[in-house]
Amino acid sequence: MINPEVNLLSCVGLKKSFGPLCVVNGVSFEIRQGECLGVIGPNGAGKTTILKMLLGQLSPDGGRVSAFGAQMPEDALFIKNHLGVVSQFDTLDPDFTCVENLEVFGAYFGLSKKILSERIPKLLEFAALLAKAKEKPGELSGGMRRRLSLARALVNDPQLLLLDEPTTGLDPQARHLMWERLQSLVREGKSILLTTHFMDEAERLCDRLIVLDQGQKIAEGAPKELIGQHLEKSVIEVFAITDKESLMHSLSPHAQRVEESGETVFFYADDPSALLHALSGMPQLRTLHRPANLEDLFLKLTGRQIREGA
Repeated sequence: MINPEVNLLSCVGLKKSFGPLCVVNGVSFEIRQGECLGVIGPNGAGKTTILKMLLGQLSPDGGRVSAFGAQMPEDALFIKNHLGVVSQFDTLDPDFTCVENLEVFGAYFGLSKKILSERIPKLLEFAALLAKAKEKPGELSGGMRRRLSLARALVNDPQLLLLDEPTTGLDPQARHLMWERLQSLVREGKSILLTTHFMDEAERLCDRLIVLDQGQKIAEGAPKELIGQHLEKSVIEVFAITDKESLMHSLSPHAQRVEESGETVFFYADDPSALLHALSGMPQLRTLHRPANLEDLFLKLTGRQIREGA
């Protein structure tokens, strides 16, 4: 029975510095049973460092991590037995077949051959890899390898999955299949912590989001709630403009907020009718009128400038 009030994992006041650089500064959040929590932020925001602290790979300088009624890192082994992890980079054993990758990983958790013989075919079916059971990772597509990594993370039947950018490098079809699998896990009562740079992925999959920037949590809430709190309802993008200053001077009075990036100007408004009317007299311009989305929120909160190392 899913209890959305139960916290499987809780972080309170996490801090971590490397020399003079404070990478994580007082971050707190929790993950409830049966929900997907997204963690988004620009490169260097502290996402990977937080994941490493959740896994006991780094000890926090301040704050605490608790999960399943135990403390990290003191009870790291107990906590890890209830976790499933899909790292950003492929860690499959290239010398083993799909089945062997799952068997070896299951042995790490002390699972018997009988349990594995029952569980592995179901995991391969879940990952749409039954036909590839005897093939090695090098013979699989990128999407298949990511699904095999997910199946491997489920071999111990974890309550909570930590997924670090699980669809990076996948084509749209493979991403959609991965999304479908993750959504089915949440419906079954699994909880997921998901880091991603894809805003459409976060908006589609996550019940709640936390936004990190420069080691601090700057926003938290359901995707639609955050969009409604921080953004105007409509966005009009105008592309390939030869005279931006003139256009912005003409249209800015009709917008609540204006941003520019390269040769594109973004006009934000709750009521775009005046903007659309003005643009109707400028048919030479390329425009896009759309609702505000999570990418707009991300860029408003963290800025449009590319960070060092991005």
